[in-house]
Amino acid sequence: MEPHPDATPAPALDAVPLPRPPQSPPRSPTAHPTSTAERGSFCLAVCACGWKGPARRSRDLARQDAAGHESAAGA
Repeated sequence: MEPHPDATPAPALDAVPLPRPPQSPPRSPTAHPTSTAERGSFCLAVCACGWKGPARRSRDLARQDAAGHESAAGA
C-alpha cells in the first residue's frame, strides 16, 4: 500500500527516546532512610542500613526512634 502523498513521514523507532519513569533525587551514600513497620500490635522503626528500633505500642514513639537514628547517623 502506498503512503498518502501529503502524509508526513514518521521518524524511525530508534530515533524516538522511550519514556522513562521519574527518578528520585540521588541519596547520599551516608543517608539513613527510615520508616516504621507493624508487627502485630507493635510498631518499630527500621532503617535501610539494617538498624531496628525497639518495638513500641505507640507509633509516635517509633517515629521518634527513627528520627533519633537519622540524626545520630548524620552526625
